[in-house]
Amino acid sequence: MLSKRIIPCLDVRAGRTTKGVKFKGNVDIGDPVEMARHYYEAGADELVFYDITASHEGRGIMLEVVRKVAEEIFIPFSVGGGLNSVADMREVLLAGAEKVSVNTGAVQDPGIIEQGACAFGSQCVVLGMDALFVGKSDRTPSGYEVVTHGGRRHTGMDALAWAKRAEALGAGEICLNSIDADGTQDGYEITLTRMISTNVNIPVIASGGAGKPEHLHEVLTDGAADAALIASMVHFGGYSIRDLKDFLHARDVKVRMTW
Repeated sequence: MLSKRIIPCLDVRAGRTTKGVKFKGNVDIGDPVEMARHYYEAGADELVFYDITASHEGRGIMLEVVRKVAEEIFIPFSVGGGLNSVADMREVLLAGAEKVSVNTGAVQDPGIIEQGACAFGSQCVVLGMDALFVGKSDRTPSGYEVVTHGGRRHTGMDALAWAKRAEALGAGEICLNSIDADGTQDGYEITLTRMISTNVNIPVIASGGAGKPEHLHEVLTDGAADAALIASMVHFGGYSIRDLKDFLHARDVKVRMTW
């Protein structure tokens, strides 16, 4: 059995790490490079960086931040936000990231997933998906709709159908974020996570809602996720990576222990 991964997420805007609730009310919480080094030293398995306003503002990715992070940490990290072409992906990978996360760009042009997988390998291409509960309908039979541009735009796309299509196109992993749970610290969206995790054959990272160790245990077991993305619960000093891994290890969830 593969170890479950614990992955801090750093949302970056204007070169600074920021955090909000349901993509709103963001506040500055620190330097992304310093925070990356801290989480690497604390035992994180991977890191995720999102340039959260790149797509909305129609600009390129934060390459200088990527380069500086790559000099400081020696664990895999992925970068997303504003990636709309294979050329964009190449720049991020050459700057030092191991993976690229495509979200809005992939909805606008699904071919970017296939092109990226052909150019760099599926293991480098992560589908970032922001999903919102809208209720079951003919258009969204799963009950969840894909939204883009940092949760600002509805797509009319069914979340489960999009996950399956992205896998078929060559995505090697899905980072699944619940807009409803994002930043609330009330727990992950287990129904959504389990639905996606059990219907695709690639790893799924659960995102949105982590507030206490029990939430990670629930999403990694009942939610069938392969990894848990965390933000507020570690950014604001409530828990350490070690706290979370010790909690999971004590409950027979396989995690990578470095101490």
